[in-house]
Amino acid sequence: MEMNGVDENAWWTLPENFEAPFVVFIDEGQEELIFGHRDLHLRQIEVHSNTFIQLEEWFTASGQTRVTVVGPLRAKQWLMDMIWSVGSQEPNHQARGQEMLQRVRNQRLTREDLDASFRVRSYSWGLSRPTRMRGTT
Repeated sequence: MEMNGVDENAWWTLPENFEAPFVVFIDEGQEELIFGHRDLHLRQIEVHSNTFIQLEEWFTASGQTRVTVVGPLRAKQWLMDMIWSVGSQEPNHQARGQEMLQRVRNQRLTREDLDASFRVRSYSWGLSRPTRMRGTT
C-alpha cells in the first residue's frame, strides 16, 4: 500500500532503524575506494542497501573519516562487513570485500545477499561450522 508514491512501510519510516547507528572510522584512501572520488558512489550504495550513510571528516592525526550508517540491522551489518573486508590485510577478505562493493554499487541487495554475508561472517568468526555442499564429501 502506498501513500502519495511512498511506501508507508519504507525502512526510513520505522523508528527502530534509527536506533544504534553503526559507526566506523576509515582512512581517506579507503573512503575514496568505497564511496568514490567526491563520494560519487555514496547515493548508489545508500539506495541499493536501504541505508543512510553519513561521512564526516574527523580531526585525527591520520585524517580519518567517520562513517555513520543507519537503516535495517542486517543491511548495516552487511555494509560494515563489506567495509571491514575491503580494508582487511588478508587478500581473500579483500577480494570478498571488492565483490561486495561492486554488488552494492550495481544492484539492490537481496535477502540472499544478506543471508550469505551472515553465513560467511559467522564461519569466519568461528560462530558456526561450514555447511557441506550437496554432492561433496
